[in-house]
Amino acid sequence: MTDQLKADLLALALEAARRAGDFLRDGRPEDLGVAATKTSAVDVVTEMDIASEKLITDFLADRRPEDGVLGEEGASVEGTSGVQWVIDPVDGTVNYLYGLPSWAVSVAARKDGETLAGVVYAPMRGETFRAALGEGAYLNDRPVRVRPAPAFGLALVGTGFGYLAERRARQAEVVRHLVPQVRDIRRGGSAAIDLCDVAAGRLDAYYERGLNPWDYAAGDLIAREAGARTGGRPGEPLSPELTIAAPPGLFEPLQARLEELGAWHD
Repeated sequence: MTDQLKADLLALALEAARRAGDFLRDGRPEDLGVAATKTSAVDVVTEMDIASEKLITDFLADRRPEDGVLGEEGASVEGTSGVQWVIDPVDGTVNYLYGLPSWAVSVAARKDGETLAGVVYAPMRGETFRAALGEGAYLNDRPVRVRPAPAFGLALVGTGFGYLAERRARQAEVVRHLVPQVRDIRRGGSAAIDLCDVAAGRLDAYYERGLNPWDYAAGDLIAREAGARTGGRPGEPLSPELTIAAPPGLFEPLQARLEELGAWHD
């Protein structure tokens, strides 16, 4: 790994995310509808998700044809370079479908399992979050840092909900117990943006069960480079089982409370 490789990967991630985000913003049809569903009738894919992923993968294949790709909408290439691109072409698809502004394009580059560069571009907010490993996190051109850890009872905590009815019911039960113990709960609808909002100090913490690597790859790096701790259950990295991000001092009690509440299982 070299600084030049990180810089090259970050530059490509920025360009790919911006191309896709601008396409999604400017090309959204007025009659946008659901093209397919995944885990349930409310877990939707639009034709713009599919087109955005193709735009990104074609761009990256042209620039770095030996790299691997993992995309939410089915892109899967092994590659031979050791670099893998992890792509969410529209994070917050339901928000995008309804014309709500909290959606983003997330592009991360990993080498040998370590994320080297990540970009989350939220066009309707006019915001580009970016980070390269060991070089800090930025919102547009401004460095960002997490908030100092508040007392647990004063924490503003973001979360999200899955699409399977039984999982949503369990997640609602966790929130029912947690919300009287913290300042408040926020549910934005885009995991990538929520992780970046922790990085920028707009949320004190964020947790969610059921995320996939494309949901958190870029946002995780951005949050960590802004000073957050990230992980899953005690002693484990963040994973589809559980994802947590918070500054040191808040991460630990939140992780412990989520473990007690069983936030990691349905």
